Amino acid sequence: MLQSFRNVFKSKIGLGLTIGFVGLIGVAFAVGDVASTGSLGGIGGDETVAVVGDDKIGVAEFSQAATVAVDQLRQQNPTISMEAFAAQGGLNDVLDQLLDRRAISWWANENGILVGTNLINSEIRRIPAFAGPGGQFSESAYQAALAQLKLTDSTVRRDLADGLIAQQVLVPGSFGAKMPTKVAARYAALTRERREGAVATIPSSAFAPQGTPTAAQLTAYYNANRGDYIRPERRVLRYAVFGPEALGNIEPTAAEVAAQYEKDRATKYAARELRSFTQVIVPTKAAADAIAARGGAALDAAAREAGLQPTKVEAVDRTAFAGATSQAVAAAAFGASQGTIATPARGGLGFYVVRVDSVTRTPARSLDQARAEIVTSLREAKRTNGLADLAAEVEQQIDEGSGLGDIASSLRTEVQTTRPIVADGRVYGEANETVPAVLAPALAAAFEMEEGEPQITAIPDSDQYLVFETARITQSAAAPLSEIREDAIAGWRRDAGQKAAKAAADRIVARVAKGQTLAAALAAENVTLPAPDAVNMTRGELVQQGQRVPPPLALLFSMAKNSVKRLEAPSDAGWFVVAVDTIEPGRIAPNDPVLAQATASLGEVLGREYGDAMRTAIRKEAGIERNAEAVAAVRRQLTGSGAN
Repeated sequence: MLQSFRNVFKSKIGLGLTIGFVGLIGVAFAVGDVASTGSLGGIGGDETVAVVGDDKIGVAEFSQAATVAVDQLRQQNPTISMEAFAAQGGLNDVLDQLLDRRAISWWANENGILVGTNLINSEIRRIPAFAGPGGQFSESAYQAALAQLKLTDSTVRRDLADGLIAQQVLVPGSFGAKMPTKVAARYAALTRERREGAVATIPSSAFAPQGTPTAAQLTAYYNANRGDYIRPERRVLRYAVFGPEALGNIEPTAAEVAAQYEKDRATKYAARELRSFTQVIVPTKAAADAIAARGGAALDAAAREAGLQPTKVEAVDRTAFAGATSQAVAAAAFGASQGTIATPARGGLGFYVVRVDSVTRTPARSLDQARAEIVTSLREAKRTNGLADLAAEVEQQIDEGSGLGDIASSLRTEVQTTRPIVADGRVYGEANETVPAVLAPALAAAFEMEEGEPQITAIPDSDQYLVFETARITQSAAAPLSEIREDAIAGWRRDAGQKAAKAAADRIVARVAKGQTLAAALAAENVTLPAPDAVNMTRGELVQQGQRVPPPLALLFSMAKNSVKRLEAPSDAGWFVVAVDTIEPGRIAPNDPVLAQATASLGEVLGREYGDAMRTAIRKEAGIERNAEAVAAVRRQLTGSGAN
């Protein structure tokens, strides 16, 4: 689950460029919300969890960085909880990254490597969360974002400076690393290496006890494996949906229709005449008369001969045309017949020669003729405005402290209740059941809300609204043993079988080491085990299997000739016993493409090693002291595993 978190720190140039991951700024404004840690359940916000050089890392900074990391992971896995994050080592990862950032900043300061104010300013201006409506940096947006996230300007600048310094320090130390050709050739030759051996599977199921454990055995197993039984946070939501039906009768009355008709009569329902024209504008009346004399059909040719370009005027009424030309031009143009040229008249730009291309007359419409159109328009306006007003009323009820039940009653709609759900919308305990689609726009907010605090949101692509609240919150925690007894018993059996399979694997390894074949060593056990699988392949063939190389094969290609080892299978499934019989060294030519590929790949690895070595050296020089009690207290506070 945390692999994506750890993979962030595996760039080609090592940790340097990505060391800012747990910094408050880059992630905080991507996630969009950082909860205030404030006073951490009795832990003073200024208490120190670690000291780097002469710089302190407080519990508030550590707690906030952990919260940011979990929020970031929730973008990929909405159900991950802080308890699960901590159980998988996430808090240790976060603290390590904070220590690295601070140590590098200390070392850079000691050696005169600084970040100027202008560079920090430019980084701040690049953060999208600080942009105003025009897309440019806005001081007011910056201050508002800091207030929302409960951060200070100095915190932002310190965090950005740490990240920029990390880049300046670590990138040069790992850039351009290149593995010597002779060394790369040795590694490249490994792709041609051939190995023969065998892999045996020792399933834990073959050794798992069938009986029931004692109460003490089961309790001990449960306590040692509580992390395997952590349940995600569950929430029960209550919600109500309302739309146009909540408005009651929105049919326009006869009086409303009549009033709207009178309001729009002159502009929409009176008789209208629209004309389209082709026109030419010339400076003198003589020129206009000469062009007009050639007739409507010759207007285009006459204009071109005079070096002019005719223009089109489409579907315009007399008032609009007069506004664009003059009353005289409009009177002439609307007095001429279709296809003819109107008497030239003076307008604002000169004399207009206008040909009437088309005439469209719309007769006046009576109230009865326009009634259906007006009713539809008024009904839509009532629906739109009514829903907006109703949503505003609901918001006011929420602000005044009304409960969801009272709000639903006022809307004449029913309150519905979900079963316990997790953050990704699945019904808890039901693999294929999800919440109704109408709740999709509310899920993210619902898992940030406190109990009994209604909110309202519009349902996308509809004319409906959703009013919802979190009715009950069940925090993420390990399930009580009494509720998962059967699962725990099954887990105890797997665990016991895994331990017995390990003992069997040790016996088999010992027999093979003394000269027995792997098949004979397996047969010596008192249970029936699968026959070993023979392996005969090159390392290149192994690589062709992709990134998911089976662990037993990976082990086989890392062992010495005539050696035998055991390997644990995942998920307590058992053990593997791997034996290598022969190794045939590979050979590679100087011009083999594999050599170039190996040189490039090993250069990246070497760069990471340089970066890691530099970080380690910087840490050692800076000197780091951890306050184990404060770290444990933050862990307890974040995971809710005890008071303090």
